[in-house]
Amino acid sequence: MSKSLEGKTVAILATDGVEQIELTRPREELESAGAKVELVSIKSGSIDGYNHLDKADRFNVDKTVQQAAVENYDALVLPGGVANPDAMRLDKDAVAMVARFVEEGKPVAAICHAPWLLIEADVVRGETLTSFPSLKTDINNAGGHWVDRELCHEGGLITSRKPDDLDAFCNRVMEAVAAES
Repeated sequence: MSKSLEGKTVAILATDGVEQIELTRPREELESAGAKVELVSIKSGSIDGYNHLDKADRFNVDKTVQQAAVENYDALVLPGGVANPDAMRLDKDAVAMVARFVEEGKPVAAICHAPWLLIEADVVRGETLTSFPSLKTDINNAGGHWVDRELCHEGGLITSRKPDDLDAFCNRVMEAVAAES
């Protein structure tokens, strides 16, 4: 896919507590294919990545949610970690951004605990998703159907369970971004 995503722009929505590999791996693959990737957050400055429960690297934020316009992006990536999506689902602007991506029919890719944002945005009803297993009840209670698979792609939602699923997750994200007109 060498430079096949030139002209595409992808937002990665994250805040402190993000599972680092779920942020860095999709970003690196998208950028390697020529996409412009912006880190969008609920705060300006920088955010802390984590390797499970251990603090890792800091990442500079490109735009806050209030500064980011959905129409400027071809897709949205939601990395997990427990603290990251839990904090963001309390931010009405972050939740509205997720809902708007779905309303616009743009690909939204969520891994691990990130489907909490999809639930909060009320976009899982009638959809089949996967996630970290502890979200099964949350997804089902929100009207979705949870499955235990490395990848689920239904409608515009792309979901995976955990970092071990990143190969399949990143490949599908790249395909979805490439297909965006």
